[in-house]
Amino acid sequence: MASNRHLGRIIALQTLYEQEMRQAANDPSLDIDEVLARNVRRYREMLNDVAFVKQLVTGVSQQADKLDAKLQPVAPEWPIDQIARMDRLVLRIGLYELDNEADVPPKVVINEAVELAKAFGGDNSSRFVNGVLGTLLREREAAPKARPARKPAKKAATNAAKAAPKKPTKKPSKK
Repeated sequence: MASNRHLGRIIALQTLYEQEMRQAANDPSLDIDEVLARNVRRYREMLNDVAFVKQLVTGVSQQADKLDAKLQPVAPEWPIDQIARMDRLVLRIGLYELDNEADVPPKVVINEAVELAKAFGGDNSSRFVNGVLGTLLREREAAPKARPARKPAKKAATNAAKAAPKKPTKKPSKK
């Protein structure tokens, strides 16, 4: 299944890359579902988890601005529109998975993104992707955890009474 998901990430990356290229060229005939279907057909013999690929493509496409807003503060010297297209897409996929794929361990997500960057990015892409996603993960892990909800007043009063020091009881005297 893992290698199947790796292939799925490659297909998602190819689909998102074509989408960005065609949008940059103002291609009015772009239909992302059609592009995805074509890319999935190429690998239909090896791909079982088509829903995962569709979820990645749809999620990253719909949340691109939100993902970019989270990525930008981590690499402030690189405006998001100046990051190489492939690196930006790999980062978006990785961040999308970190935010939305609870069944995939975060370190696996980062490792997969690094592998995509090695395969499809430039010489330093894998280090850049690893650094950005690793920083986002560390920030998330260091963030204060949400405080548990307060107990209802009645239970809190009951618990406080239980925790209060007890009055000493008189011991019966032995005569």
